[in-house]
Amino acid sequence: MRAVGVIPARYAASRFPGKPLAKIAGRPLVQRVWDGVRTARRLERIVIATDDIRIADACRAFGAEVAMTAATHPTGTDRIAEVATGLDADIVVNVQGDEPLIEGPVIDAVVTALEGDPEAAMATLAHPAEPDGVDDPNRVKLVRDQRGRALYFSRSRIPYPRQPGARVLQHVGIYAYRREFLLEFVRLPQTELECSEQLEQLRALEHGHAIRVAVLEGWRSIPVDVPADIALVEAALREAGRC
Repeated sequence: MRAVGVIPARYAASRFPGKPLAKIAGRPLVQRVWDGVRTARRLERIVIATDDIRIADACRAFGAEVAMTAATHPTGTDRIAEVATGLDADIVVNVQGDEPLIEGPVIDAVVTALEGDPEAAMATLAHPAEPDGVDDPNRVKLVRDQRGRALYFSRSRIPYPRQPGARVLQHVGIYAYRREFLLEFVRLPQTELECSEQLEQLRALEHGHAIRVAVLEGWRSIPVDVPADIALVEAALREAGRC
């Protein structure tokens, strides 16, 4: 199946304005993401989707393909759906622009997970949660059924540890959509749980669509949600020798 990666990037993030251009060990955040995405083997093409000329200029300067999109999109998913209308692809991979530690095998795992579950409309990724992320509302958690499909996503700790030893999975902000479903998804009405948790993937679950979840061991995500996260990412890059 043909897969294209799209990285949504907007300047006016409420918690961290200008986040895509924030420097991480000398490179803009969006470039760190793009560098990681380029190592994926399953993607035929990578596009950065933005509505801001400052981001567009910076991305073109380091060699990325850029699609200028409308400034009115409420979410990154709406932004990539605009790009997807013009793509010749079976699968569209939404790689969140705040995941600077993303690597090719991570993306390939999500594409493969979706291909392996014909009844799933989309796929995403998780890894075992770090202890400091279990109760952090910026680190989304999830639970799966026995087929490997998502049951629920939450900013709270799930499952509740009534007994010791329960494994907590942290969600990673990457989604592989069947292109036709992506175009349908952005037309679905928002749902109660989605609005409560502020997690749009819950819209898919509440409307009855299956989400396949791949779990990666030995890799962890440190998304950049607030400026303080940059120091955490830089420390992880130094530890991995990637600065």
